[in-house]
Amino acid sequence: MEEKKFDINSLIGFVLLGAIVLWWMYSNQPTPEEKLEAEKNKIENVEKATVTSTLTDSTKKSEIITQATDSLSLVKAQGQLGVFAYSATLPSAQEDGETILENDLLKLVISNKGGQIKEALLKKYVTYDSLPLYMVKDNNAAFNINFGTSDNRTLNTKDLFFEPTLTKSGGNQVLSMKLKVSEGNFLEYRYVMKPTEYMVDFTVRSQGLSASLDANKPVTLDYGLEAFRKEKSISYENQQTEMYYEKEDEKIDYLSIGDEDDAEEKDVNWVAYKQHFFSTILISEQAFSSAKLTSKTLSLDQDVDTTFTKAFHLKAPLALQAGELNYNMNWYIGPNDYQILKKYDRNIKEIVNLGWGIFGYLNRWIFIPVFNFLQLFIGNYGLIIILLTIVVRIIMSPLVYKSYLSSAKMKVLKPEMEDINKRLPGKENAMKRQQETMALQSKAGVSPLAGCIPALLQMPVFFALFRFFPSNIDLRQKGFLWADDLSAYDSIYELPFRIPMYGSHISLFPILASLAIFFYMKMSQDQQMGMQQPQQEGMPDMQKMMKMMMYLSPVMMLVFFNMYASSLSLYYFVSNLLTVAIMLVIKHYIIDEDKIHAKIQENKLKPKKEGKFRQRLNQAMSQAQEQQAQQKKKNKK
Repeated sequence: MEEKKFDINSLIGFVLLGAIVLWWMYSNQPTPEEKLEAEKNKIENVEKATVTSTLTDSTKKSEIITQATDSLSLVKAQGQLGVFAYSATLPSAQEDGETILENDLLKLVISNKGGQIKEALLKKYVTYDSLPLYMVKDNNAAFNINFGTSDNRTLNTKDLFFEPTLTKSGGNQVLSMKLKVSEGNFLEYRYVMKPTEYMVDFTVRSQGLSASLDANKPVTLDYGLEAFRKEKSISYENQQTEMYYEKEDEKIDYLSIGDEDDAEEKDVNWVAYKQHFFSTILISEQAFSSAKLTSKTLSLDQDVDTTFTKAFHLKAPLALQAGELNYNMNWYIGPNDYQILKKYDRNIKEIVNLGWGIFGYLNRWIFIPVFNFLQLFIGNYGLIIILLTIVVRIIMSPLVYKSYLSSAKMKVLKPEMEDINKRLPGKENAMKRQQETMALQSKAGVSPLAGCIPALLQMPVFFALFRFFPSNIDLRQKGFLWADDLSAYDSIYELPFRIPMYGSHISLFPILASLAIFFYMKMSQDQQMGMQQPQQEGMPDMQKMMKMMMYLSPVMMLVFFNMYASSLSLYYFVSNLLTVAIMLVIKHYIIDEDKIHAKIQENKLKPKKEGKFRQRLNQAMSQAQEQQAQQKKKNKK
């Protein structure tokens, strides 16, 4: 075998190759700056890797926690709500979740919780102290349906969460609020708001709930509202605030305006929580088979700065059809404007209190049309009231003339009636004295009733306008002279104390109206004194009674009208002034007592045929005289 020898050339080659490698590594090593940048990048890469790992772990943990929380919430909700737990797990299950419906007149805020109206704002009106006018706000109203479930629970919709869906259809805003058992099974509140309406369509219906509801337990609607104060006078507002409702056969009824009242009615079509100038009305196409209604006054004290006036409540059962709910309803949330309300064919215009019988007819067919006509040409409502008063007084002036003419005739006959009383004195001649007096009046063509009938015919106008002005929303917050609101009292001075029945302020229009009534009563009394028959024995002193009325009527006006609408006092002030003026014109320029006397004497000479009523009356009086004479003879024996 050949022995291997050490090769010096190979060794030198390896040494040279190693030197070249060392030289290359030395000449290409990074600068200090490059080393610093490399370290920095290395650290950042490590940090990024750490963060990514941490986030991944956290996300996984969060997902696990969320799943666990949702599971626990669902288990808890199922324990409380049973099959209705589904809605509690939806994103809409939020205490502050809400949807807005709004047009030019009305703004509604609908809450996810309960699916009910959370706020209702009337955009065209403000309160007496210039604040936004809310019908619903700050939990003053609650709309709730109470029902039993198939798993033996009793639930209230006001505590449950609805899922909202807002769409538009033909210019209308449509809001569907669904309380879900599952995607296809639900209880729905459906609101439809039209562009220029205070009336909102409202539907309550269910789908697929027949298996979830307990058919043996009643489904009950509970709807309550505490009415906000909106007007200056609390006591006057309370007098005009009451619950109206329509029951079977379209009969309108209402609860008392007193402290508290309730009623149970059948077949109720609608219920109105009516305040002085604004109302919230729930209308149902399918009448409630029965309804329990309550009203309670919360404050009557004018000196207390209260928030609420009255509390209203409706409780009514809802009928199931094949295990489901299906009610088509409407909400009216708006002003008590007769012109607006009468266009709805549901009889809700009757909540505007225009008076009953003939008083209501006068307002509907005469005073409202005349007032609306005057509005077309005159913007000042005080002037409209004055012109309306002038129109009324001119129309009624023939009755004033008839009454004054009758008084003048009786005045001319007074001397002859006094002669009869002197000729037939004493109680024993009372019947004969009355008979001759009536015969004299009949021959002269004079009737005492002729003066009373015209006065009675004016009474319907008086009472009709007594209802018209306080009910007219057009007068609300319209000023005239010193009155800043013709629908409220016209205070010119605030008293530091309160006078019972009068108040803590002084209104000027009632003072002026009282003075006008005093002068009218004074003139009427002077005229009546001239025609007054001499007082007969046993009869009340009419002169004293008339004097008492002359002073009592102005005092009553002064006291009771101090809290009433200044428009009403303005009307009575102008009306009585005009009546006094008409009476003065009649007295000095129309009535001639000498001609009346001559006419009476002429009538006395004419043969007078007595009517059947007069004959019977005379016959009865003759029989009474005979009985009196016989009674005297018996007493003498």
